Amino acid sequence: MKIIYSLTIVCCCISFSAFNSQNVLVGNVTHLKDTLKNELTKAEQAKGWRLLFDGKTMDGWRTYKEKKTNSWDVQDGMLHNLPVIAEKSDQRADLITAEIYDNFELSVDWIISPKGNSGILYMVQESESSSHLTGPEYQLIDDVNFPQKLEDWQKTGANYAIDPAPSARPNPAGQWNNTVISVKGNNVEHWLNGKRIVKYTLYSDKWKQAKDAGKFKEAAHYAEIKKGHIALQDHGSEAWFRNIKIRTF
Repeated sequence: MKIIYSLTIVCCCISFSAFNSQNVLVGNVTHLKDTLKNELTKAEQAKGWRLLFDGKTMDGWRTYKEKKTNSWDVQDGMLHNLPVIAEKSDQRADLITAEIYDNFELSVDWIISPKGNSGILYMVQESESSSHLTGPEYQLIDDVNFPQKLEDWQKTGANYAIDPAPSARPNPAGQWNNTVISVKGNNVEHWLNGKRIVKYTLYSDKWKQAKDAGKFKEAAHYAEIKKGHIALQDHGSEAWFRNIKIRTF
């Protein structure tokens, strides 16, 4: 049965067309309707998982440094980062969790728009003008169509500006991907669609050398304190997030 939906977002219309009972096309965004639940299974609950997004509100989230923003909303069970509108002066800010975490496993489903750029950050403090100057970033980007040349440390799944993820094979822009970030003691792993793509040790000699040789060499508070907020980056690109869940150790 074919069903046609419509939704007006900001200044543009996006058409929803259901191709069958599962696959739904949302503009450039394809998702599986039957998995768009933002719920935990009994098995996940038994393992200590908690939802960070209820699919309906932004409860449990706030902006970085309480900045004013009009760039986030909740859309069809997704946390939606709106794109920059050229003729409108948007107030933009990263979203951060109200709570802080140290040892945890985080799972997030996400979509990046064509040519888009975003990120998931952790160990975030509010000691700098931007969250990325305080906590590591799991990079989210359209590797194929981004309008500028990307270095390996700028591509999807990388520990941004420090550890590239050469084995990462993200689904294309407009399709869902799953990210898992694991922080246990000083050991950190980045996973993409069920495959580990980055592994590093915080504060090790190798980590310090890479940090001091790169973009964060002047960032005095970068990863200074391991316990911090989870952040969803507002980089001016349209992005969608759902099934955001965490368990702590």
